[in-house]
Amino acid sequence: MPATSTLPRDVATLALRLLQRHGVDYADVRIERFLHEELVAEGGAIATINHTESLGLGIRVLVHGSWGFASTPHLTARLVGRAVTQAIDLAKAARLINRQPRPLAPVVPARAHHVSRCAQDPFAVPLAAKIDLLLAANQALLGPDAIKRATTHLDFFRRHKLFCSTEGAEIEQTLTESGAGLEVVAEGEGRSQVRSFPNSHHGALAQAGFEYVESLGLVPGATQARQEVLQLLQAPPPKAGETTLVLDPTQMVMQLHESCGHPTELDRALGHELSYAGGSFMTPDQLNTLQYGSSRVNIVADATIADGAGSFAFDDEGVPAQRVDLVRQGRFVGYLSSRETAARLHLPASGGAMRADGWSVPPLVRMTNVNLLPGTGTREELCRGIEHGYLLSTNKSWSIDDQRLNFQFTTEIGWEIINGRLGRMVANPLYTGITPAFWGRCTAVGRPEDWQLWGVPNCAKGEPMQVMHVGHGSSYARFDGVMVAPAQ
Repeated sequence: MPATSTLPRDVATLALRLLQRHGVDYADVRIERFLHEELVAEGGAIATINHTESLGLGIRVLVHGSWGFASTPHLTARLVGRAVTQAIDLAKAARLINRQPRPLAPVVPARAHHVSRCAQDPFAVPLAAKIDLLLAANQALLGPDAIKRATTHLDFFRRHKLFCSTEGAEIEQTLTESGAGLEVVAEGEGRSQVRSFPNSHHGALAQAGFEYVESLGLVPGATQARQEVLQLLQAPPPKAGETTLVLDPTQMVMQLHESCGHPTELDRALGHELSYAGGSFMTPDQLNTLQYGSSRVNIVADATIADGAGSFAFDDEGVPAQRVDLVRQGRFVGYLSSRETAARLHLPASGGAMRADGWSVPPLVRMTNVNLLPGTGTREELCRGIEHGYLLSTNKSWSIDDQRLNFQFTTEIGWEIINGRLGRMVANPLYTGITPAFWGRCTAVGRPEDWQLWGVPNCAKGEPMQVMHVGHGSSYARFDGVMVAPAQ
C-alpha cells in the first residue's frame, strides 16, 4: 500500500461553511493532489523524464436550478472564499438563461476512505531501475536499417482526492496507476508499418503498482514487435469483400470504446454534451427497446473491477462505484449516468459515472470500465468453420460518425483464417460497419480465460477538454458478414 500525504480537510470545511451561509441548494468541494511521472526512451537513449505535481480545490454549486463552478490552487482562507463567491456568482448568472429545474437523484452521503491496490509503489522504485527497464525494452526494438523509430514509455499516476458535500459526504480516495508500452515503425518497399506492444494508443495501464509493469514482459514483447513490423513490410493486404472476423481483445478495446462507451453516456444521449465525440443514436426512447446486438452480446460498465483504469470506490459526486448493465443479451438496457441525468430519466439512482480529470474542472459523465462479458470457447473454437476470414489485432486508426453509428477501424496486423486455421499475415486490414448491425452479427464471444482488461489513458471529452482514464475488457469475439478492405 503506498504512503499517502494528508489533504487539508480544514480547507474543505471552510469552503462548505461559507457555501452553507450563502444558502445554496447543493454544493460539493473536491481537493485533489495529482502526481504523474513519465519516462520515454527513443532510439536507444532516454528522451524524456518528467515529474509533475499539482494541488488544488474545485467548488461546484447548485443555485435555483443552475450550476456554477470555480477552482483555485491557492488554499488560503481569502482565496478559497473568493472561489466560493465566484462559483455562486456563475450559478446566478447561468440562471438568467436556464429555466429548467435541475433535480438530483438521491444518494446516501458516505463517510469513507479508500486506497487502491498497489503491491509495489511505483514512486518509490529507484529511478535507475525504471531507466534500466525502459532502455532494455527500447534497445530490443532496434535492428536493421528498416527500423526508423523505436519508442518506449513508462507512466505512473497517483490521485489523492477528498470529496465533501453539503449533504454530509466526506470521502477520501487514493488511486495509483502504472502503465507502459512501446511502438516501432519500419519503412521499406515504399511503405511504412507500425507495431505496438502490449497495445496501441499508449500501451497498457492498470490501477496497480510497479508490479503491473514488470508483468507485461516489455523486453520479449519488444523483440516480437520488431520481428512483426519487419514482416508487415512484406505482408499482402487483405482481400476486399464481406467475410468473417475474429477480433482479439486489443482491438475489442476500441470497438467497445467508440461504439458502446460513448453512445451510452447519458449526457450525450440527452443532447447536453456533443464536443469531441458527438451525440448518440442510443436516445432515451430506445432504452429497453433497441436490439443493439445479438443475444451473445452482454456489456457492462463496471467501476468495481480490480485494477481497472476506470475503477474507484466513489465517483466525483460521492456516488458508490457500481456495475451497470448497458446491453443485456443484445438489448440496450442502461446508461452511464450522473445524479442530474439519472433524475432527468426518473431513474432511481445515478449510475456513478461522474468524474473530473482534475481539481480545476467540473465532473462530466465518463466511461468507467466498459466490458464485453465473456462467453465460451477458445480462439481456435471461434475460428472453427470459417472457410476464409481474418483474425485482427491492435487498433491502428478509427473513424466514427457523430451519432456513433457508421464506423471504420484499421488494425496494425491481421492473419488469414483458412478452413478454421490461422494462415499468413496481412497488412493494413480495415473493416467497417453500422453499430447495431455489426453487433447483431456477433456469433460468438470467447472464454473467460482469454478475457483481458485494458486501460485507456486518453479518452477526450468536453470543452475545455478533459482527458480521462477508462478501461475496457473483452475476450476474442467473432462477427460474421463484415466488410473488409485494405486501408489506403
